[in-house]
Amino acid sequence: MRQGILTNNRVRVLCGKGQKGYRPRRTGERKRKSLRGCIVAQDIAVLNLVITKEGDNAIPGLTDESVPRPLGPKRANNIRKLFNLSKEDDVRKYVISRTITTKGGKTKRKSPKIQRLITPLVLQRKRARKAAKLNNVLRNQEEAAAYKKLVAQRQAEQREARRSLISKRRSTRRSQKITEKKE
Repeated sequence: MRQGILTNNRVRVLCGKGQKGYRPRRTGERKRKSLRGCIVAQDIAVLNLVITKEGDNAIPGLTDESVPRPLGPKRANNIRKLFNLSKEDDVRKYVISRTITTKGGKTKRKSPKIQRLITPLVLQRKRARKAAKLNNVLRNQEEAAAYKKLVAQRQAEQREARRSLISKRRSTRRSQKITEKKE
């Protein structure tokens, strides 16, 4: 159902960028889509509605009685917010649990697993991650220094080899010139 289409049946609408129910694949692309109008008719099976304003009379089974929420908050910060707790307070004491009856007829209490709870184990893992990161940085620095040293050593060896090659050539040329002069 598209707002603004004042019919109770389907209409072929040319849709472009920024319109509901259509995502263009290329720039400037428009496409004709089949959309239903916003008028409610007998062919609609389900309507999802939100009550924005209460009238004078209560709707039986809907607005005449307040129904408590079946579940409490699961996340640690939301539990703190609900009970106005500080960071030092133990959140685990304030978890809202509920009693359920099993198929066997036994009653037991069920409570959610608290998410984002800062425990000593979480802090230990955080410290371990930080230490591993620092070790990686230090190891990379050491390996980079060792590599730089090795490269410098190899370049020095190449320079020395080139110098010796040049000096050999010069000495052979001199010896050839000396032998030519003697002849």
